[in-house]
Amino acid sequence: MDLQDQLKNLFPDHVESNEPEEIQEQEHMLYVQKEPMICKFEKRKGKATTIIEGYEGSDEDFKILAKEIKTKLSVGGTFKDDSIIIQGDYRDKIMAILKEKGFKTKRVGG
Repeated sequence: MDLQDQLKNLFPDHVESNEPEEIQEQEHMLYVQKEPMICKFEKRKGKATTIIEGYEGSDEDFKILAKEIKTKLSVGGTFKDDSIIIQGDYRDKIMAILKEKGFKTKRVGG
């Protein structure tokens, strides 16, 4: 007995529809702020890390921005304590991505 037969036994009144489901994607606008975001370099446990701080919008927007930066650079990282921590020294590339989105950035450290 395959999965389809088991589902038919569980839900005998169900009628399958072959219509594709419509998924509505909403374009999410990020909050552009007046103060520059700080992009700094640190070494943690001997490893190079880039830290981005100073975002004034909501945490959800900042998480979306963190995910976008991580996927564009193909690196690991996390969102913690109102800052984005990226593995490696990618200050120049991150600053270029943020400027492209309309953010002001400030380079700190080294």
